[in-house]
Amino acid sequence: MDIDDINYSDEFVLVVDDEDYIREPIVEMLRRMGFRVDSATDGKDALEKLKEKPYTFLLTDMRMPEMDGLELIKSAERDYPHVSTIAMTGYSKEYDYVDVVNAGAADFINKPFGIEELEAKVRRAIIERNIKDELSKLSITDSLTGLYNQRHFYIRLKDEITRAERQKHPLGLILLDLDNFKNYNDTHGHLAGDELLQKVGEIVSLKIRQGVDSGYRYGGDEFAIILIDADEAISKVIGQRIEQGIEEKCNLSASLGYAYFSEGMAMKAFVETADKQLYEIKKQKNNKRK
Repeated sequence: MDIDDINYSDEFVLVVDDEDYIREPIVEMLRRMGFRVDSATDGKDALEKLKEKPYTFLLTDMRMPEMDGLELIKSAERDYPHVSTIAMTGYSKEYDYVDVVNAGAADFINKPFGIEELEAKVRRAIIERNIKDELSKLSITDSLTGLYNQRHFYIRLKDEITRAERQKHPLGLILLDLDNFKNYNDTHGHLAGDELLQKVGEIVSLKIRQGVDSGYRYGGDEFAIILIDADEAISKVIGQRIEQGIEEKCNLSASLGYAYFSEGMAMKAFVETADKQLYEIKKQKNNKRK
């Protein structure tokens, strides 16, 4: 990803100011730059609109009736952390820069301002956001397979267990281990082994339900799949698709262990259930080879 390659039409800006003669020219400036833009007349109006549409950017006045800009920024940071914010005011002494940034704003711009200054501020905020997003993505991604890493697996699984408990929805888990991967590595070399793991990562990504389930490199040649709102039947279908894909594309078999969440089940017990089944499957396969 090139963080400097910014397409303004991808951004959706909400401009908040209680004075029409200030708000409307700012909206027009942003539109001339190529941004998609909406406007709100005060903080409460802005919060209602943030609920309804996928804004990526908030440009808010600080001095407004009922809810001032500082309170709006704090609310947006808490409920919409993906939205970048720039505070604007003609009363800069009234608001401390540090307080505004600590509330969640990316930057501060003093009125009156021209289109060049506004564009520079917005562009810098977008670049900073993109850097932050890229670093965040790297911290949870396995660099070899492109799947999420083990650290993120436990974070996500904890969240999904909480959600399944609260919403009473089924939750499935698959742990997957490649059969005879050590022999493959010893025969073909570690580079070939890495290429095989990359293929498995691609297969997992393709065979799970997009935007619903999530795949992880659990460690070595082990993989994990968290299956949302999935009972035993759905989990087995997805598992079989992955297993078949590995056999067809990698000419190698895999062993799969399944677990299904039940009320009150601890995360450790949930993972251990899938792990024990995986161990038993591998044990049975090894006994057949003897």
